[in-house]
Amino acid sequence: MTTTTKLTRSRSDRVLGGVCAGLAHRFGWKPRTMRLAFVASCLLPGPQFLLYLALWIIIPAGDR
Repeated sequence: MTTTTKLTRSRSDRVLGGVCAGLAHRFGWKPRTMRLAFVASCLLPGPQFLLYLALWIIIPAGDR
């Protein structure tokens, strides 16, 4: 049996908007690892910061 978690932004473990912590919880990662992956991806060309802002708007805030 597989349990799935709903994708929500974290209210308790947030640095900016809770997006990285919410994604980390959803995929079973540590929030710090997700944040480091995001910062590392910002060193590459692309719309990473705009994607973060879009996810901040789209993903609902969670209870945790």
